Amino acid sequence: MARIIAIANQKGGVGKTTTAVNLAASMAATKRKVLLIDLDPQGNATMGSGIDKYDEICTTYDLLVEETPFEQVVITETSGEYHLIAANGDVTAAEVKLMEMYAREIRLRNALEKVADQYEFIFIDCPPSLNMLTVNAMAAADSVLVPMQCEYFALEGLTALMDTITQLGKLVNPKLEIEGILRTMYDPRNRLANDVSDQLKQHFGEKVYRTVIPRNVRLAEAPSFGAPAMYYDRASTGAKAYLALAGEMLRRKEKKSQAVA
Repeated sequence: MARIIAIANQKGGVGKTTTAVNLAASMAATKRKVLLIDLDPQGNATMGSGIDKYDEICTTYDLLVEETPFEQVVITETSGEYHLIAANGDVTAAEVKLMEMYAREIRLRNALEKVADQYEFIFIDCPPSLNMLTVNAMAAADSVLVPMQCEYFALEGLTALMDTITQLGKLVNPKLEIEGILRTMYDPRNRLANDVSDQLKQHFGEKVYRTVIPRNVRLAEAPSFGAPAMYYDRASTGAKAYLALAGEMLRRKEKKSQAVA
């Protein structure tokens, strides 16, 4: 059964989509079966996976609203070697139509229940806002991975996000937990970044990943070539960081499994 992880932050520009694409590719490189779901109408994760969002393609709109079978929606060939459910501008309409539909909060959960055993990891790239699409992601997920920059306002926003996750857990998904907090665009020469990083570790302890994602030009360039960083420049510090993150997550998962056993 897949571990379903929503990648979310209500603040934009924190490396959420970059994390979704590169983490999916890194997990796929470890021979895990991975599905990436793009829930953001901007379709950046779709483009970053080598799929043109302007082509005639099925999207998360078709899956959630039209109830198109999963097999007709999933794209099995991407530049990151993972499976993808794409998004484009049509997904904006999904948010409006979901408001009028029965079981609107759990439509993604219901769709994934039938296919979760086909994957080891399912990553959901959420829009940078709390809307019905994000609620669907939280309702379907086992956990939430939070990318954030080590800045003062990001720290304030994290408190609000944690409250949101807690409330959604009570309302639609009691099993929802924090997968981890990922420090992105990190510059160790920046004193504020180090101070915020220390505060994160004090408040959230082991929930903060040891792996940090540095500011890296290759990570910024890769989407314009329609590929994750590891296929654009595997030797870049950004690509290596996401491979390290995948390794850390796998070790955590194994340790958790042993603890349960």
